[in-house]
Amino acid sequence: MMKTRTSIFFILVLNILVINGIAQTMTLKLWPQGIPGSKTDVTYTDKITIVDGMMTRCERVTDPDLTIFLPPADRANGTAVLICPGGGYAALAFDHEGNAIAKWLNDNGIAGIILKYRLPSDQIMENKSVGPLQDAQEAMRIIRRNALTWNIDPQKIGVIGFSAGGHLASTISTHYAEKVYDVKDNTSARPDFSLLIYPVISFDTTFTHRGSRNNLIGMKPDDNLVRHFSNDLQITGDTPPAFLVHSADDRAVPVMNSISYFKGLQKFSIPSELHIFQKGGHGYGLATDRGTESSWPTLCIKWLNLLFK
Repeated sequence: MMKTRTSIFFILVLNILVINGIAQTMTLKLWPQGIPGSKTDVTYTDKITIVDGMMTRCERVTDPDLTIFLPPADRANGTAVLICPGGGYAALAFDHEGNAIAKWLNDNGIAGIILKYRLPSDQIMENKSVGPLQDAQEAMRIIRRNALTWNIDPQKIGVIGFSAGGHLASTISTHYAEKVYDVKDNTSARPDFSLLIYPVISFDTTFTHRGSRNNLIGMKPDDNLVRHFSNDLQITGDTPPAFLVHSADDRAVPVMNSISYFKGLQKFSIPSELHIFQKGGHGYGLATDRGTESSWPTLCIKWLNLLFK
């Protein structure tokens, strides 16, 4: 009964804030009934950086959650995006790849929902390779379950990911139907589109990001596990449309990651767009006041408008 009252209170407060025409945030726990496949280790504790009341970085996550930014009701267009910050599966860049992205989405009438996902760890996970995917799947399902309340079209829910967050975004785009925990209903975890920004895609050692690969599947993974999480090899005809951004001079995550995913989408004639910029390096977020890479947010919104035209 108490949980029901809490949920009702959450919904009422959220509705009041949105009706007043002010974009506000609320935080919702991902697994209030317990985290699947979790282990307890009292030495593993959250390490979170907060600046001016806003979370800017996480290096450990024990209790994943969603921070929900809804645009004012009079500007909302029904689209929502689950945001996966990057950080090599070792941290979450919650500021320029989280908070700033949610604001940009809200400015364009889109709900921005930041996922504070668990970072792979043998200390707190029975199988660290599926921990982030469990969180991403449940996050997508939570958004769809609450779509009506949050003024969201359940068929216009996508995902955006940066760097290793791009790997998670492409993982849920290709592994959305994989059973990695017991689901309480038939709500789909499939994103309707993917926005992949300088993403890690492949675990092929010739062009992967070694840190992301090592953190998720270990230093000496089985070949089948490498292939399983090389998401360019997991594309099917049901993989959602994608918008990809990369810079040719990215030394952290080679541009071949995005090229390989784009080529895989093309094989199945899946609507997709790839922008490769001459410069930019890695980790620039919205790339405000930079070079030509600064154009990607505008191009992205135009692509979304075309996708749902």
